[in-house]
Amino acid sequence: MTDVKLTRKQVSQAYAAAVQAESCCGSPAPKGVAAKLAGYDEALLRELPADAVVNSFGCGNPVAFAGIGEGDVVLDLGSGAGIDLLLAAKKVGPTGSVIGIDMTDEMIARAKENIAAAEVGNVEVRKGIIEELPVADASVDWVISNCVINLSPEKDKVFAEIARVLKPGGRMSVSDIVAENLPDWVKSDDVLYNSCIGGAISESDYVNGLRAAGLADVVVEERLPYDSNQMEELLVSDIAEASSSSCCSPASTEPRDVAEAVSGKVWSARVTATKP
Repeated sequence: MTDVKLTRKQVSQAYAAAVQAESCCGSPAPKGVAAKLAGYDEALLRELPADAVVNSFGCGNPVAFAGIGEGDVVLDLGSGAGIDLLLAAKKVGPTGSVIGIDMTDEMIARAKENIAAAEVGNVEVRKGIIEELPVADASVDWVISNCVINLSPEKDKVFAEIARVLKPGGRMSVSDIVAENLPDWVKSDDVLYNSCIGGAISESDYVNGLRAAGLADVVVEERLPYDSNQMEELLVSDIAEASSSSCCSPASTEPRDVAEAVSGKVWSARVTATKP
């Protein structure tokens, strides 16, 4: 198995386990902490199926200020349990549609359950990888994604796929983790990779990668820096637990030590772009 396929398999297994797991060891970060740290409006969250909220592993709310309108076609990369699918469905209304892409069977099953519970008929979920989207060329108005592209071992391919599927004039609004000057031991730790830190690239590389793929007007609209306490909460999460062999030791290094080592070097960025 190539390194790319192995990385993808490890990520999929971690998220499959996390969506089925109960928090353990008295973790200070129960399920749903990611949605709260990401800044979702709690009033909106209360309107969604609880399962979609507690199984959110995102780092931002790419829908909130996206400008998505009635009748739009929205594509969510790495749609997980469906929190952003459901929020987008409200924005596009009955004349629009929302497509979710995920590679993990357990996530797809959970998203379908949440879509049914929300009683929305304009959302579908397709199995696939974000480096090879099962979506037609120039067929969507918006691409959104929430803390997923950092997990890809082939980010340039993801950026190219975003450009391919967007209609001319179509837009992208992505929330993702970016990082500067991470220690090598952080980059090489599988648990930290699955926790959206180890595989993160710099903000400048992210922006330049989107431009190289042919997208224009690439802008970092907002940044959400993590302090050491917030970072520690994310590290003692269901993803870290599911990625490790020992529930009570989610990483090869203690979460507090990791948080201190990456303090000031990791943040969530919301990036927008347009297809010319």
